[in-house]
Amino acid sequence: MKLYLLCSFALVALSASSFDVHTQHFINDGQDSSLVPLLDLHRELVERNSVTGSEHNISRYLDAHLRAIGFHTELQPVIDGRENVFAYLGHKRETRVLVTSHIDTVPPYIPYERRGDTIWGRGSADAKASVAAQITAVKRLYDERQIDEGDVALLFVVGEEKDGHGMKTANDLGLSWESVIFGEPTELKLATGHKGGLAFTISAAGIAGHSGYPEVGRNAIDILVQGLSALSQLQLPGSDRFGNTTLNVGLIEGGKAANVIAQNASAVVMVRIASDDLDGIKTLIQHAVTTASPWLEIDFLSPGIPPVPIDSDIEGFETVIVNYGTDIPSLKGSHKRYLYGPGSILVAHSAHEHVDVADLSTAVDGYERLITQVLERPRPILWKP
Repeated sequence: MKLYLLCSFALVALSASSFDVHTQHFINDGQDSSLVPLLDLHRELVERNSVTGSEHNISRYLDAHLRAIGFHTELQPVIDGRENVFAYLGHKRETRVLVTSHIDTVPPYIPYERRGDTIWGRGSADAKASVAAQITAVKRLYDERQIDEGDVALLFVVGEEKDGHGMKTANDLGLSWESVIFGEPTELKLATGHKGGLAFTISAAGIAGHSGYPEVGRNAIDILVQGLSALSQLQLPGSDRFGNTTLNVGLIEGGKAANVIAQNASAVVMVRIASDDLDGIKTLIQHAVTTASPWLEIDFLSPGIPPVPIDSDIEGFETVIVNYGTDIPSLKGSHKRYLYGPGSILVAHSAHEHVDVADLSTAVDGYERLITQVLERPRPILWKP
């Protein structure tokens, strides 16, 4: 316990020291000084490598930072030494609203860099921009006495980019909320829904042999290509609301060497589902693969998720349907669900991921409006027998 407290104090001290340096830097650049805490927090987050599986350091940093600015925090163990961060103001753990995002990123880590009014680096948009803006918004509302204890809690989860373990584990907090505001890059628009998802592996079984005598073997890579070609020609059902169902071959493995007939080959495929007919889509995929070759097998990695409708009954926002998946389906409950955040998904997961300083600032205002409008509504009546 003493070691943990010393580490926490060291993190806070380090954060405060870097804050002074960054503050002077931004002021010298003519930056609005009121933005400095937001930009400094965002920088601290992006500078920490938190590729899925390595979120421990950023969880500990957020725990220390949130405590330093007046929140009560809980580190919730998830898996492999990784932790969610749950925080609330005052002593009321149960709140009406939950504001949440994820702290993991896709690989590889890309260092923080500021170029004028644009911030670059892995996670700068997806989704550390949301995390920084959410913390700033909730703290400002509390400082201005627009919210009180029991109104809003924060939750920052691990694993969203890979398996969703963080949000699934958050269900064990034993809490429920009237509304949950999720943070992802939506270009400052309020999402009205997002596509579902389905992942599967195609495996090809070949027979190894010398490449000079192809007739003595069976090339698994050739077989896999046949299966992938069949999938590329497949017309999968979509919908007017969510658009087209799309398919992406994201990973291919196979073979041993150029002079060896490949004995094994496989591919991992992600489908963005735009139709409620999830079973029908799985049947079409299965049929296309098995028809292409008798030496192909398909393994669906999960049951899949149909398209996800999202609430958008808040005034003053443009709306959008987004094509990516989120943690929204993993958090159980009857709460209203909102999705909003700074940055564009079109640069997320890329080598040129970035976010504009202006969008970060606007997102703080956006989260404040979402929170206050939700809290202005009457509390739902809970009927008891």
